[in-house]
Amino acid sequence: MRAIRFATASAAAMIAGLFAPGAWATCYVIYGADQQVIYRSQTPPVDLSRNLHETLPQVAPGGTLVFSLNNYGCEVEVNRLPSNVAAVRKDAAAGAPTAPRAPRASRS
Repeated sequence: MRAIRFATASAAAMIAGLFAPGAWATCYVIYGADQQVIYRSQTPPVDLSRNLHETLPQVAPGGTLVFSLNNYGCEVEVNRLPSNVAAVRKDAAAGAPTAPRAPRASRS
């Protein structure tokens, strides 16, 4: 009987953990092709609902996006992205329609 109570309590704890809020990045940094910081903010620079390899090249060709839970230094924002990127980000945030994804290739 004791084993059943322990198993039930363990299962309840695991289920609660599954529904706990996930960890979110609090600082986004884009390094340009020359390894200089071109963007740093607590606001994501791209639409994170899509794959990064689809969205990051539109914002910073040759760039690298790094995100972290540590927001130290992120209070001072840096935005050296081209001005047309701001319009793309506003459209994505407003839910503007984007081109549909291409279907995935068959793995068979």
